[in-house]
Amino acid sequence: MFMRGLSLFLAAGIGMASSVAYAHCEIPCGIYDDDLKFKELSQHVDTIEKSVREILTLEKAEKPDMNQMIRWVNNKDMHADKIKSEAATYFLSQRVPLPEGKDGRENYDRQLELLHRITVYAMKTKQTTDLEVVGQLRGSLDAYRELYTQIHGHEHE
Repeated sequence: MFMRGLSLFLAAGIGMASSVAYAHCEIPCGIYDDDLKFKELSQHVDTIEKSVREILTLEKAEKPDMNQMIRWVNNKDMHADKIKSEAATYFLSQRVPLPEGKDGRENYDRQLELLHRITVYAMKTKQTTDLEVVGQLRGSLDAYRELYTQIHGHEHE
């Protein structure tokens, strides 16, 4: 389950500590929805693309609305961060097992490369308004989804 915040209250006068967790549970709960994760990631890419298009439109205006442009930039960056976080906290730490044997190593290496591409292109979407970079991000996500499906032996919608 997703946890938006977690407060720990320590008794006996020790004090109070607060911690925030944003990932899918990191205990072996066994409740995974890979299809949902891929849909969420695709939606983040769609949102980044829409944000880039809006920024490009706004900057062409005779008097660009800087407040709106800043809001679109912030939106684009927030969704890029969400992609990077999901790639690391959901897939890399929970769905990509450590390699065992030659076959395991090959799948592991291929997944690592694609997850790395996803995080790098997500980072690059924060640095630019180049729609080609968004396309590279989308292509890397699609390639990872296809590989993931092959490895896990079931289709994702």
